[in-house]
Amino acid sequence: MVELGEVQVAAYLSERKPMGRFFFRNGLPSVVAFPSGCKTSDCLIRFEGELSVDAVIDWFAMAVLNLPRIFYYSKESLGPRFLAKSSPHKVKVIFFSKTGERATPAIRQAARDYWNYATFACVLWREEEFSVWWNTFGVESAPAVVFLKDPGLKPLVYHGSVNDSWFLDVLEQNKQQELPQLRSLTSEELGCDARGYSRAGRDTLTWYCAILAGRLGPELDSMRETMRRVQETLSKSSELKAASEDEHSITAAVALKSKRLTLSWLDGETQKNYCFFYLNIESSYETCGPRRVPTDVPRLFIIRYERNATEDTFKVDKKAKSIWEFHQQEVDPAAQLSVTYNGSAEVSRIIQWMSNIIEDGDSRKHPFYRVKTPELVPEDAEPFWSRGPQGLLSKSMGTKQKIQRTIIRIYDYLGDPRIGPALLLGALMSFGSIWLMRTQQNRSVQSSQPSQADNGVG
Repeated sequence: MVELGEVQVAAYLSERKPMGRFFFRNGLPSVVAFPSGCKTSDCLIRFEGELSVDAVIDWFAMAVLNLPRIFYYSKESLGPRFLAKSSPHKVKVIFFSKTGERATPAIRQAARDYWNYATFACVLWREEEFSVWWNTFGVESAPAVVFLKDPGLKPLVYHGSVNDSWFLDVLEQNKQQELPQLRSLTSEELGCDARGYSRAGRDTLTWYCAILAGRLGPELDSMRETMRRVQETLSKSSELKAASEDEHSITAAVALKSKRLTLSWLDGETQKNYCFFYLNIESSYETCGPRRVPTDVPRLFIIRYERNATEDTFKVDKKAKSIWEFHQQEVDPAAQLSVTYNGSAEVSRIIQWMSNIIEDGDSRKHPFYRVKTPELVPEDAEPFWSRGPQGLLSKSMGTKQKIQRTIIRIYDYLGDPRIGPALLLGALMSFGSIWLMRTQQNRSVQSSQPSQADNGVG
């Protein structure tokens, strides 16, 4: 805050009229901001709106901090404009508010930091719409926060005012779906990457990743629900002792608890190269790539990863002498073997199949087969507001500010008392130049007429 008595600082932050007079266009108090990299008063940003808490916070978050805006939706527009257009792999976070205030900068910062995992929306709570929100999400009052995760999964609802630190903790805990999606962003985190390491640690030599692949639709949603029940059963089994209800689930449950087993799902249409790489069968088109048949068939397969401990501890850098040596350097460090599940969609059968695969992979010596795995394609393009101060949002805001400044300067010059005499002088000079040009043309015409008459008489 700067007192107006600080003449030098106030004059530095104020605007100047064409005659050199300092002034604040919208009066006092006046709010200005120096964006990142701005070191002079020429590039500072002035707040031009109404001095209210909501307006200043929105201006500060958008123009200064370059944070995204979280939009409000009605009960009619929330479904088609937010839920339907949001990425299927992202968690939906919905804020219910009684007052309709804008999201705080802390929540906007969270929306920016977690844009790869979650998408955000706001809803204005009205008492007459209680039945709609109660039947849809289980919200009984506002303020409240709703987390929508996997299809068919019950929403997570938190009632009460939102504390920034509490919200960040809850968001970190719920940023992933219950059955996480295998993406370019999460492959190494899930341990489903032949270039990385297992979630169990860098010393683990053998680990497994069970992947459900398919195109987005009701068939994939149904199988995702089945795999969630598989994951839940294995999680509960890992907490029990050896006296489990199903002895076949012990091996898979222990592998899941020790983080040697990961369950995930894959978008077979977006990740078609990755999907075809592992499901190399004639009917793969029913699962991978663009939809060419009316029916979709999700498929479950498991990948066994194995690292060679001797290669990790002893690495010799050498130049490739031939094309074959160069090709060997391009393969992934971990060996891979994949098996596709062909049984029924029963939870017990799937768990038994995974346990058999893990027992076989841990007990038998399999060929150390290494290949180059296709890259996973990023599902989402980088948002325009995530490119920092030099992004499109900053450029558009800068262009808008330049146009506004040009209009304001023209308005200021029109109000300058010197503009009238200057325009009058310019008009007189213009009329004088026109009169002088016409006088010279008349003289040249008159001087040419006598010579023409003399030529006619002769």
